Amino acid sequence: MTPFRSTTTTALVSTLLATTLAGCQFGGQEQDTSPIVIAADLELSGAAAGVGKAYRQALELKRQQLNASGALNGRTIELLVKDNRSDASESLRNIADFSNDSRVTAIIMGGCNECAVGAARTVDEKQIPTVALAAASAVTSPVSERRYMFKLAPNAADNAAALTVELRRRNIDTVGLLRSDNAYGVEGSTALAREFAKVGIQVLAEASVRGTDTELDRQATTLTAAGPDALVIWTPPEQAMLATSAVKRIGFDGALFLDASAAGDLFLGSAARAAERATLVFTQTMVIDDVIATTPAKAARRQWFQDYTARFGGYHGSASFAADAVQLIADAELRAGGPAGQVDRDALRDVLETSQMDGLSGPIRMTPDNHSGLMPQALTTLVARNGRWRLQG
Repeated sequence: MTPFRSTTTTALVSTLLATTLAGCQFGGQEQDTSPIVIAADLELSGAAAGVGKAYRQALELKRQQLNASGALNGRTIELLVKDNRSDASESLRNIADFSNDSRVTAIIMGGCNECAVGAARTVDEKQIPTVALAAASAVTSPVSERRYMFKLAPNAADNAAALTVELRRRNIDTVGLLRSDNAYGVEGSTALAREFAKVGIQVLAEASVRGTDTELDRQATTLTAAGPDALVIWTPPEQAMLATSAVKRIGFDGALFLDASAAGDLFLGSAARAAERATLVFTQTMVIDDVIATTPAKAARRQWFQDYTARFGGYHGSASFAADAVQLIADAELRAGGPAGQVDRDALRDVLETSQMDGLSGPIRMTPDNHSGLMPQALTTLVARNGRWRLQG
């Protein structure tokens, strides 16, 4: 072959290759490298700031991990975060602002039940997919009026069922109940009454606590005076730890049982002595360092626990819900597809509604009839031992 013919052949091959690549790039669908913009409405100040801080840390860590992983097909996640000050009115303003921002793909809301329930109508009217980390069933029910609302948090009915199993196993017949003075607290009381009726457990006394209360001696006295075998505490983490200290201070020596909403820091700090041997229903991720990683999902949870602890110096139980919310939205966005650089919220909603994954929190399944994704199997029983939560057994 002459030098001229060799050069010509090489040039032709190069031209054909360039044309083929150009056809893939321009004749087909152009690769989308636009950012996935997720907005977050969180309780960064006010009564629920402790949990809100954990959510923000988890969102940022998960964002960084996904962006560095290469799993987003050339795209990256951006976060827009606003503080709702633990106030439903402020939260609603944030949701309206996020909804009107054409860059925003979806919204993640924090653990404030009143905020999520109060925003549900606006979320549907604005047609913006929203994943709330609040527990109340009214966040996503009825689904016909919550088409764009989803949630990732343990459900009251599942918590009540798990607590009842443990109470029955311990042969406890009578309890006192301390619950939040809000819709989720009422829901918990109802769910517990339903489960208790099946096994003959009696509630001897019930008291409520507001999210801003810091003195719980009155409620503790009312509950312990009734003489129950155990106390069930159905409150956010701050009140739960205050309650354990209050009842122990006045001499109550019965058992303590906490619902999942009471899960906070892994290490119990100043409440360690009062909470010793208390029982908590929550996800296994909270104590994944006690678990042998026998599956890829468990290995991922252990790695998440280690990464979060290394970054922030401790672990907060609710962190995994926030991370799973980011993963759900990112996965749904990639599956929804659509024109490059354009946000298709309706397509994203449709994908979210049938999402399934073994998340950091446990198995998650969304269906058109159920927008509350955390499965009952995600819950297990933890016990406070030597200043921290441990896996029971």
